[in-house]
Amino acid sequence: MPTADLVVTGAHVRTLDPERPYATAVAVREGLIAAVGEEADVRDWRGSGTEIVDLGGGRLVPGLVDSHSHPVWGLDMATGIDLTAVRDLDGLCAALASGERVDGWVLGYGLDHNVFGGRTVDRALVEDVLDGAPAFLRLYDGHSALVSGAALKAADITGPRAFAQRSHLAVDVDGRLTGHLVEHAAMELVQAVMPRPSYAERRVRLAELLGSMAATGLTGAHVMDLGDPDLVGAVAEESVLPLRLRFAPWCMPGVDADDLAELVALQGRGGRHWRIGGVKFFMDGTVEGGTAWLDHPDCHGQGTDAFWPDPAAYGDALRRLHHAGVRTATHAIGDAAVRHVLDTVTSLGPGGRFRHRVEHIESVPDELVARFAEAGVIASMQPPHTDFTRADLSDEWSVRLGEERALRGWRLRDLREAGAVVALGSDWPIAHHDARAVLATARGPKGAASSGAGLTGLQALEGCTTHAALAAGEGHTAGRIAEGFRADLTALGVDPVEAGADEVAEAPVLLTVTGGHVVHRGL
Repeated sequence: MPTADLVVTGAHVRTLDPERPYATAVAVREGLIAAVGEEADVRDWRGSGTEIVDLGGGRLVPGLVDSHSHPVWGLDMATGIDLTAVRDLDGLCAALASGERVDGWVLGYGLDHNVFGGRTVDRALVEDVLDGAPAFLRLYDGHSALVSGAALKAADITGPRAFAQRSHLAVDVDGRLTGHLVEHAAMELVQAVMPRPSYAERRVRLAELLGSMAATGLTGAHVMDLGDPDLVGAVAEESVLPLRLRFAPWCMPGVDADDLAELVALQGRGGRHWRIGGVKFFMDGTVEGGTAWLDHPDCHGQGTDAFWPDPAAYGDALRRLHHAGVRTATHAIGDAAVRHVLDTVTSLGPGGRFRHRVEHIESVPDELVARFAEAGVIASMQPPHTDFTRADLSDEWSVRLGEERALRGWRLRDLREAGAVVALGSDWPIAHHDARAVLATARGPKGAASSGAGLTGLQALEGCTTHAALAAGEGHTAGRIAEGFRADLTALGVDPVEAGADEVAEAPVLLTVTGGHVVHRGL
């Protein structure tokens, strides 16, 4: 009989396998689960080269997966001054005045829209503390940034531009550029002239970041961008990637047949613990940025346009990828955006060999909730985003939407009860990558979504395991602790199903195993 590489004993194992829901021991061989059961069931798998880990009563569950993250692209996004703790304009100015500069630039990230207290996002509010330095301050949503006059000059931006996607350079009533760059194409004008971490720095930071993610119990992430395949490949050759990374490159407005063929050709490229699988679309932007596609305008009269100027072109592109066998994930926050994606997927016909997914789904009416299960569309949601809202609806997200739409935000429970697959994630670096926070916040969403929207402990765990596996088309190989499944395992100091949400958020991470490799040990 062959021997195991790893045997875990002394555990309360929650397998999420209906054939055997509970166990106390697991044997792992060549990256797969070889045996699940009691101590006696794994005894014969022990050999001289087997690593034995006694969890001492710890809780073992399938490896946790972040269903929406940006661990490679996020290295650039999360560069400079961390502004996530800034709460008002005075605090912002103080942080900018005291923060370190990068090659003469003031760079910052994680800036909450609520910091402006309802004021227009304008460089005039911060120019005095910058002393003429170029500045690029990324808003927390990742879809907009505030830049200084010197940054506009460095990028040779003197007035509005036209873009192939919904994107713009904001101006005031006098036509003056405010420095608010809205959506990707506008931000890229300045990013092209900004200082960027070196390849060596990014390589080190990526390894450190993935290690930090594994320390929270994560064994995988669905990466909603192409990242940098060469960088990832290099790190993967040096050592075992602590997380399995599944990349979905972007398909943007203006795409042609050659571009689509290139996206198809990328599918399957990868190495140990990383692979390109899927394509990411954007159907809208964000509520706070005024670019979520809504059925009715927001309080500023914005939000009535799709990210694709011709929404029908989005449908054509998705249809071509579908027929080529490519899974798609579409960013859709507003009700009109979600409806268009559901309509498009429904038009593909019944069933199929794979399922498409929608990312975010921040505010939708009842009739759209029911359609997810009917159309077989997967809902991918990020509970930590609710941290940016307030229960009294005084935050920018709620104010822009108005009470009715704000109170139907992040309908996690409604979607599950309607029969939809609900995969959960963080959207790092928009929110922290801690898998325990995702589990906890899914059970108790914050702010506007705090009333009756939470999942049960089991549903939250499924969102990071079985449902995450279904979202990636890996339900037959991942998301459960069962013989023949991938040996991705997370051990916590508390039961993530039975323990309170607060306990889960602070739970000790005893062990993280990815592909049979122990990538974090907290015992």
